[in-house]
Amino acid sequence: MPSNSFLGVFAKSPLKPLEKHINTVHKCSQGLVPFFEAVFQNDWKEAQKQQKSISMLEKKADTIKRELRINLPGGIFMPINRQDLLDLLTQQDKIANKSKDISGRILGRELEIPVKMQDQFMAYLGRCLDATMQAKLVINELDELLETGFKGREVRLVEGMLKELDKIEDDTDVMQVKMRRQLRELESELNPVDVMFLYNIIEWVGDLADISERVGARLELMLAN
Repeated sequence: MPSNSFLGVFAKSPLKPLEKHINTVHKCSQGLVPFFEAVFQNDWKEAQKQQKSISMLEKKADTIKRELRINLPGGIFMPINRQDLLDLLTQQDKIANKSKDISGRILGRELEIPVKMQDQFMAYLGRCLDATMQAKLVINELDELLETGFKGREVRLVEGMLKELDKIEDDTDVMQVKMRRQLRELESELNPVDVMFLYNIIEWVGDLADISERVGARLELMLAN
């Protein structure tokens, strides 16, 4: 086997593009903070600007995803099972998709978040974004995991990070219940159609944490294998 062909098997590690993808995905989800700040002010022009930024980052993540899929080596020298990596990439991508869906739905209806819910909503959103941040931190440990052969101190470090991710996701579940309860108390004051959409938004924001936890779960399976 020619040496250049042999080295070519290793030349394009999928780990760096995977990390680039999760970094872009997380940045996309972070765009929801200024987006909702604009929504709370009924500044729909600014909300549109922030939604456009979220959409552009989602497209950037899609581009990285496609390039990684196209260029992903299929040879026996892959450091990680190919299908595991593709599954991980798919879960990561869902975070960006969900962020775009949330902002698009809110903007499309110019859906207002009741003032009485806003403080609790931002705390809930913030905790869900803690989950996307934790998923990002975990994925960015992949290079170190590879260097140590997926064993030793680095594995214990990542396992601790995964436990923290599970805890964050549990927190968001509790907060989601409280958000729904608060919305139920306000239903009589709101447009019934808006109420339906608000319940959806509360669920979709929670999905950010759920998907992030699934990213961690996929990595945990990789460690187990």
